[in-house]
Amino acid sequence: MSAESRKANNFIRNLIEESIASGQHQGKVVTRFPPEPNGYLHIGHAKSICLNFGIAETFGGDCTLRFDDTNPEKESQEYIDAITRDVKWLGGDWTGDVRYASDYFDAIYDFAVELIEKGLAYVCALNADEMAEYRGTLTEPGRNSPYRDRPVEENLKLFREMRDGKHEGGSLVLRAKIDMASPNINLRDPILYRIRFASHHQTGDKWCIYPMYDFTHPISDAMEGITHSLCTLEFEDHRPLYDWVIDNISAPCKPRQIEFARLNLNYTITSKRKLKRLVDEGFVESWDDPRMPTISGMRRRGFTPQSIRNFCDMVGVSKAGGTVDLGMLEHAIREDLNARAPRAMCVMRPLKVTLTNYPEGQSESLTLPVHPQDPDMGSREAPWTRTLYIDREDFAEEPPRKWKRLAPNQAVRLRGGYVMTCREVVRDDSGEIVELRCEYDPATLGVNPEGYKPNGVIHWVSADESVDADVYLYDRLFNHEAPDSDKSVDFVTHINSENLIVKTGARVEKSLAQPRNDIPYQFEREGYFFLDEARSTAEKPVFNRTVTLRDSWAKAQK
Repeated sequence: MSAESRKANNFIRNLIEESIASGQHQGKVVTRFPPEPNGYLHIGHAKSICLNFGIAETFGGDCTLRFDDTNPEKESQEYIDAITRDVKWLGGDWTGDVRYASDYFDAIYDFAVELIEKGLAYVCALNADEMAEYRGTLTEPGRNSPYRDRPVEENLKLFREMRDGKHEGGSLVLRAKIDMASPNINLRDPILYRIRFASHHQTGDKWCIYPMYDFTHPISDAMEGITHSLCTLEFEDHRPLYDWVIDNISAPCKPRQIEFARLNLNYTITSKRKLKRLVDEGFVESWDDPRMPTISGMRRRGFTPQSIRNFCDMVGVSKAGGTVDLGMLEHAIREDLNARAPRAMCVMRPLKVTLTNYPEGQSESLTLPVHPQDPDMGSREAPWTRTLYIDREDFAEEPPRKWKRLAPNQAVRLRGGYVMTCREVVRDDSGEIVELRCEYDPATLGVNPEGYKPNGVIHWVSADESVDADVYLYDRLFNHEAPDSDKSVDFVTHINSENLIVKTGARVEKSLAQPRNDIPYQFEREGYFFLDEARSTAEKPVFNRTVTLRDSWAKAQK
């Protein structure tokens, strides 16, 4: 975790300092990150990872990684592997082995039996519709189930039969006996166990009953000695049930649940169900598609762990909910990459330039810095040849007012190279410009002789000694600030039609023949780009745009 995260002051840190001062938990601090393995982690989870691991580090405590795997029908080993990889990449260093709620299924069953024996749980045969009817509403109390007063021995017998597979799925559930008139609907005799004839990715076919999340979570926390169970605000109404479970079983530890505001980004969705739909219906290629707000997608796009941690520090931790502007995340990425990304040149829309006064067959090597502000990063060599490529958008035959690039009979400087002047425009039979014939001035390498006023600086590559590449220009996936806010409109209708533009036949400088795969490059004047190893070949690298050099989205939307 980042030093900033460890030092950041927030209400959770203050509460923990108070609990330590009062002697709670013998001064220990143990947190956990408990994802459900039913999808990939997204940017919202990143905040929780930074908080839980950061708090543990701040107080010299421990943080465990535990999968809350209580729904085998929606879980898979693929998700487990992806989550483990993402947490480690982001900097989460968990204590001990990876844990699973299913590790405690035997203990959870025994605690359920304990509640039955205390008269605090019963087996109910109401179906789903009947249970909803009996539950009541926000303004009306619920009604007791007709099975609420079964004798303890009958409940124990039925619960054993549920475990042994003697009843059909959905026919019986185990419910807590709390208060059907409670204003908190979560306390109106919630379900603790249900029958599911489904093979589990960790326990196989050992169980045909599975505990509910709200029952499993507090028990798993207690089994692991968690002192502070940090959850997002949607679990605030569930805290009384969390505490009820802990208070009514022989729990080895009494964790304290503390809620904080979840991370919401505009132009983004973080519902796993909706993200899965994007994958399943082909709106994106996969969970790690660079357009996805998943940690895997952001890693493939070129986001760095440090930039994501910095972003989470910028957002902070509070009780107040709200939506963070996506531009803040993009700013955090730029701030991190500006200082560390090596520079290179890429011509995405090549236009041939012939230097008519440069000898045929001759070439020279120009030395350019890897990073203009960091000499320690060294230098790179750029071949200068008679034939070059510039970007087609850097030439205008009839330039607009204040044009700062190449035009007929106007001079520009080529980045790190010479000044050249366009003398002739060559067209093909259709009238399209296919070549510029220019003259370069050999006295202008690194200097501006008196009388020269180059019309700006543009990037370039050698036509003969550059590398063919494809470039994927990713943009925001949605063109609506809150794509899933209006439930009457399908959120996919807000997908940005230009969320991906592929540039084939781009040319990158020779130094990128074997590009780095650990950090994005800044393609000068274009943005930050990261090697996509999944698409690249030995002959052709493929680069994903991580982020533009500046935020032009807000202006474009006005």
